[in-house]
Amino acid sequence: MNEKDTTSILVPAPTAWPFVVALGLTLICAGLVTHAVVSIVGVLVLLRSSVGWWYDVLPDQREEAVRVAAAVQVSRSSRTVDRLARGHRAQVPAETHTYTSGLWGGLAGAGAMSVVAVIFGLISQGSIWYPINLLAAGVVRSLAEAPIDQLRNFSGVGLIAGTLIHGVISILVGLLYAVSLPMFPRGASWRSGLVTPLLFSGLVASTLGFINPTLNARIDWGWFVGSQLAFGLAASWVIARTEKIATMQNLPLIERIGFEGQDEPEEKSEL
Repeated sequence: MNEKDTTSILVPAPTAWPFVVALGLTLICAGLVTHAVVSIVGVLVLLRSSVGWWYDVLPDQREEAVRVAAAVQVSRSSRTVDRLARGHRAQVPAETHTYTSGLWGGLAGAGAMSVVAVIFGLISQGSIWYPINLLAAGVVRSLAEAPIDQLRNFSGVGLIAGTLIHGVISILVGLLYAVSLPMFPRGASWRSGLVTPLLFSGLVASTLGFINPTLNARIDWGWFVGSQLAFGLAASWVIARTEKIATMQNLPLIERIGFEGQDEPEEKSEL
């Protein structure tokens, strides 16, 4: 395009590679619950589409000229504009929970989940250490290869590893609850405490064989789902009762766009 041409502008050229990248990621995830070949195909598609997308923007971005219509004189209207009521944005909540509430909610859910797990260990194996050692078997090799009799006994390494795994995951999920709960309709907090654990249980069921084969071989899915429900209800209840803070959309427009006025220069004193 001629630099002096004022009838058109350069814009990024359209590309289909982002859609192909999304297809590759979808195939990779679908292979986790179907067959490994599906994931392999997804990896190949992802690599090829990533290279194609790369060459569309680097080293030089592909562009195309788009003709611009001539400027049209617009007359000012005398009508007034009605302002939308506060809280009309459903995707960007007007108020949200603090990260601290997510931390406490995750810890509350972790405690409720631990109670269910301990009851399961006492009923099924007569030991409170059994579920802890099963969880720790994902990172402790000696526990992964241990017989059931050994898993019933106390293990210091298993206690530390199981507590760390359980605590870190619970806090991360609690933070996720704190961020996502304000986006749900009113009254949906307790429903999310039921639905979200069920979805998470399905995700764990499809991937646990790769993450923790020992736990996958000996897990009782009824008790597992029950512990997830206990976590979801406890975490959502604690977080929903915490005070919310206003988000940036409650600020005036001039503050949201980060505009800062300049101070007027001080008058020079007369000599």
